[in-house]
Amino acid sequence: MGIDPKALWTMSYGVYLVTARAGGRANGQVANSVFQVTAEPARLAAAINKENFTHDLIRDGGWFGVSVLADSVPMELIGVFGFKSGRDVDKLAHATVRDGAHVPLVIDHAVAVAEARVLAAADAGTHTLFIGEVAAAEVLSGAAPLTYAAYHARKGRAPKNAPTYRGEIEPPAQAPTKAPAVASTWTCGVCGYTYDPAEGDPAHGIAPGTRFDDLPGDWVCPVCGAPKDAFLPD
Repeated sequence: MGIDPKALWTMSYGVYLVTARAGGRANGQVANSVFQVTAEPARLAAAINKENFTHDLIRDGGWFGVSVLADSVPMELIGVFGFKSGRDVDKLAHATVRDGAHVPLVIDHAVAVAEARVLAAADAGTHTLFIGEVAAAEVLSGAAPLTYAAYHARKGRAPKNAPTYRGEIEPPAQAPTKAPAVASTWTCGVCGYTYDPAEGDPAHGIAPGTRFDDLPGDWVCPVCGAPKDAFLPD
């Protein structure tokens, strides 16, 4: 029968921040493959890429935290935790963090948070599936949680190390050698952020009404840090 990847895209996911601490270091990352395994006792599972810094902290520290992100979460927060490495950047310094009993918990734009003690770790190839028993959980707001389908449709694409990364099925990250002279908006080929000239990028000194072609040569995507030549005209 073969494998049609679109069949897998129909599966429902949420969007979460998974955090961990070990050896005096702490980190967090975006994850969509987090789910409840059992109700009594309450247990969660999280699939984490083996190349990620958070993976090593969960493995060594034996605990992980989960923040359920709200539908209104800004792409800037996704960019920090989804498209940057904790080995290079102190991600938690860019968010409001509350210390849990064992791991830091990101509460910015979070619907709920939980902490889980690792009970087992299953090798899933590129990822490890960590299964943990919930030690604490709390609802922070009544906001609607963000689904992966909504994120992908409205906000962006999966980071390269995500279980649902679509690889070459996604549009290429490189801009064409000859782009149209005029484009209403431009989209980052790495994270899916869309630059709208009408809005500009005021947070980084780009006034509304600034054409993409008039952006400084050193301007980068405000979400993932990709350079201008990673953008494609819409």
